Formats: sequence, C-alpha cells, structure tokens
Amino acid sequence: MKIAFVGKGGSGKTTLSSLFVRHLVAGGAPVIAVDADINQHLGPALGLDEAEAAALPAMGDRLPLIKDFLRGSNPRVASAETMIKTTPPGEGSRLLRVRGDNPVYDACARPVELDGGAVRLMVTGPFTDADLGVSCYHSKTGAVELFLNHLVDGRDEYVVVDMTAGSDSFASGLFTRFDLTFLVAEPTRKGVSVYRQYKEYARDFGVQLKVVGNKVQGQNDLDFLRAEAGDDLLVTVGLSDWVRAMEKGRPPRFEQLEDTNRQALRLLRETADAAYDRRDWERYTRQMAHFHLRNAEAWGNERTGTDLAAQIDPGFVLGETLAATA
Repeated sequence: MKIAFVGKGGSGKTTLSSLFVRHLVAGGAPVIAVDADINQHLGPALGLDEAEAAALPAMGDRLPLIKDFLRGSNPRVASAETMIKTTPPGEGSRLLRVRGDNPVYDACARPVELDGGAVRLMVTGPFTDADLGVSCYHSKTGAVELFLNHLVDGRDEYVVVDMTAGSDSFASGLFTRFDLTFLVAEPTRKGVSVYRQYKEYARDFGVQLKVVGNKVQGQNDLDFLRAEAGDDLLVTVGLSDWVRAMEKGRPPRFEQLEDTNRQALRLLRETADAAYDRRDWERYTRQMAHFHLRNAEAWGNERTGTDLAAQIDPGFVLGETLAATA
C-alpha cells in the first residue's frame, strides 16, 4: 500500500506520518518511510538526532545509480542518461519490492529502530547551497517518483511518503502514485485551502483523498472542518503530551500514546487497507504514461535529445504478478 501525507507547512503532516509509521511497525508490518519534503523532518520525527538525520543518504544525489538499476535490460530506454523522473517501467525493467534487498535500498535506505521493530527510511535530501540558482527541488523529488513508478507492493506492505508542503506535488504526476492520500488540515481557513486545491486538481485522476483534522481543540473546530471537508473528513486529532515529548527529543514508549490518538491511527490503517481492494493497476500504468508524455513534451525531449514517448511500453501493465529482478 502506497500512502501519502500532505498538507500545508506546519499542519502536522510529518508528525502524523511518523505516528502512522510507528503504528504500522508496532503491528509488525513491513514499512518503507520516504521523506519527499525538501524540509527534511521525518527522520527526527522518527527519533533520529540531528547528526543521524544529516547523515542519511539523499536519493536525489544517487539518481544515476537509481536510474541505472531500474533501467535493467529495458530496450526502450537507451541509457540511464535518457531516463527522467517520469520514465515508466517496461519489459526488462527492474522492479522493486517492499521486502528484500537491492542496490537502490543499499544506497538510499537506512533502518531506523522503533519500539517493536524497524522501518526503512529513505529521504530525497535537502536543497543545498550548491542547488541555489541552478536547480529546481523537483530534481530531488524526481528520485521518489522513479522509485514509486517501479515499485510493486502488496497487501499488508506499506510505503508511507511525507510529501512536499502545499500543492507542489502537482508539478509532476507524483500525486497519482498512491492508493490513498491523507490530507492533514488544521481548523483554519489556511488549513483547509490546500484541501480545496488538492480535491480540485485530483478529481480527474481518481485520487483517493481523506482529511485528517489536526490540532482540533473543541466542537467549534470540529464543526468548521466538517463544514469544509464534508464526508472527506475521516478523523480528528487533538493535542498530545506524547507528541510534545517526542518533539523535545524524549519520546516515551509508543504504547503510551494517548488512547484517542491510537484509535485514530487504527482508523487510518483500516481506511488504507480498504483502499487495496480498489486498486486498478491498468489505470495506474496509464497515468504513468500520461504524465511521462506531458513531461517529455514540456522539457524532457529537449533536455535528453531523445523522443521519450518511445520509452512507453504499450503492452506493459505494472502489477503484483510481475516478478522483481535484482
């Protein structure tokens, strides 16, 4: 299951995604957590100190390795240099699984110990001084899009992605790569503005969207979110002493999280699990091709000197029946 957490900056999306990861790991599920936000906060939210978080390998810095591995023997992709962030898999491409090892995980993923288990953490990497004036941060998140395009995940396997703030993910097809998107919204006008944008943009792509109200302190807050989000409002979360302790770098054991918040996390997992039955791998593959063509026409063909439309394998459909090769 591929699950995204989105929301405006400061909404609490990183905190909630980290709590969801902890909840899944505590239940024994295999989990990959991906920090796709240029402001890299997921590692610390999972308990890493500043030095440990800074030492995480950046996916954006390892794009050549990622591309070379995923290309495999796909005859439609002439070289790793002609791959762009939206290049879809085809016959001969190497695919990734949540479980197991491969050179991409060896280079980009690091285990983070949590009570009751561990999560594989991957990060895009921060926007650095060297990028100023010459790079767009989408060059960093492009590694995440390639990763998801080549990922075959199954029931009871989870990839949780902490996305860029606001509606920035609409600059590519990244927002369509998920079985379910949790939009974290505060009970304020700014808090729900991203929800309205997301719902409008995502309407034509079958994106499954649920709102998680955060920092809700009373009935007025709840009524406001219900009026704004309607049936999309799934659950609300209030203030948490456990989260406050975690933000100070001294989290108690996860089993001590407040019962109301544990119930909210259980509902998130139940909702994510229910989304599995609505999977449509053919639509998912078509959407990859759609956004690849858009990017090819907009900039990719000129940049690579290649007709990138030829990378699309018309007979290929990504799905769980395909065997991953490593």
